[in-house]
Amino acid sequence: MNAECGGYRVRRWLAGWQVLVMLLVTGVVGANSAGALDPVYPFADPLQTEPAVIATGVTLPGDGTPVPCPAQKDFSAPLALSEAVDLALCHNSQLKSSWANIKIQAGAVGEARAAYLPVLTGSLGRTNDQIRYSNSNFKPTSINQNTAQGTLIWRLLDFGGRAASHQAAENLLTAALASHNTTLQKTLAAVIQAYCDALTTRAAVKAKTESVEIAIRTLNSAKAREAKGTLAQTDTLQATTALAKTSLEKNRARGDYDKALSVLVYLLGVPGNTAITLPEDQEAKFEEDGGKALALWLEETEKNHPALVAARSQLEAAQQRVEATRSAGMPYLGLSANYYQNTRPGEAVTASNSTETTVGLTLTIPLFDGFSSTYKLQGAQAQVEQKEAVLADAERQIAMEVIKAHADATSALQNLGASATLLAAAHNALAVSQRKYTKGAADIVELLNTQAALADARHERIRCLAEWRSARLRLLASVGQLGRTAFRE
Repeated sequence: MNAECGGYRVRRWLAGWQVLVMLLVTGVVGANSAGALDPVYPFADPLQTEPAVIATGVTLPGDGTPVPCPAQKDFSAPLALSEAVDLALCHNSQLKSSWANIKIQAGAVGEARAAYLPVLTGSLGRTNDQIRYSNSNFKPTSINQNTAQGTLIWRLLDFGGRAASHQAAENLLTAALASHNTTLQKTLAAVIQAYCDALTTRAAVKAKTESVEIAIRTLNSAKAREAKGTLAQTDTLQATTALAKTSLEKNRARGDYDKALSVLVYLLGVPGNTAITLPEDQEAKFEEDGGKALALWLEETEKNHPALVAARSQLEAAQQRVEATRSAGMPYLGLSANYYQNTRPGEAVTASNSTETTVGLTLTIPLFDGFSSTYKLQGAQAQVEQKEAVLADAERQIAMEVIKAHADATSALQNLGASATLLAAAHNALAVSQRKYTKGAADIVELLNTQAALADARHERIRCLAEWRSARLRLLASVGQLGRTAFRE
């Protein structure tokens, strides 16, 4: 009868724990945003440490919407610049790494916040304790007991160590976000530069192709005049030489174009055998970004450049680590509570049911650790000095890049008009020389010189356009304000 009653109590006790576990699991599944239960770490983000950008995605400066990922592209159609940027931002491995670093730092913030909460541990057991004696005068004993133990530890007061650690983690999370933005700016600059290089080299191929066509017409004209006896063979040979030289330049330009496309394919993160075509040239709109005062550019850089934001946050985190390290050597006050049922840790179970509860306050005073804290503090202070130097170097370097990019953009913008005038004049000069040569009023040398002048004018025009695109891009990237809307026009 007693055994049956004991078994019934055990089954009822186990059933109660099963109900409690089921209720806990149900609540956890409801709290888990992903809907998938991890039996060990069921809560997704209970302390709300992940920044909103994890859920919404990154919005670049000047843009209204986040970068759309995954990006899809039908490469049978020409590749627009906006499509190239979207593909690169979705496939870049460095961006994926910096994105993961944001999550790592968010986890570190969670660890710092968890230091303010109590730590609760518990254990359940079923123990069978049998004792047999070699002396037959003593009967063997057997005890079956359910055991339970629970411990609560809670640090109530310290000298600012937890607060400093938490603030340092928050600053490192800010630095991780800014570093991701810096990587975004570098990726944007690289892919747009590669796209513009492809456009430039394709324009060079087109210009060299037109030069070859002009050289062919010149050669045919020279052959026709030679056949009529109005021209010496030397003119035909000079025209043939000019055509061969122009053909070589066209082939080299084609090779440069193929290399530019291969670089672009690599930055897009698509298979290497992907065939890319670019849209036809359109009349560009040249916003006079370079005309803004240099002081304004530098002011915007000082405030908003993500690399400087990251460096400042890392410096603040290093300063907070000094406070956390200093606090580690100070006293702290903790609360502890324990519950024992039928046993204590490492002790035998009791023959009769018993419960024990303890509650206590503990003041821990570090006395001596072999000077470990002293050297940790010195190391933390040296980290602050290092981060200060890194910040100062970043400020000088970025300011220098902005100044150089501003000067290049201003110069390139001024050269655009001059190159357009030069190209128009070269076209007119060639047309006049061709008419004179056809009528016999000019020799082959004059015609070939005007052809070379036109080729040089085309090269200068292409160069000025490329310099403007590159300088404007570098200026926006140096300031850290490059977004997808900056190039949609």
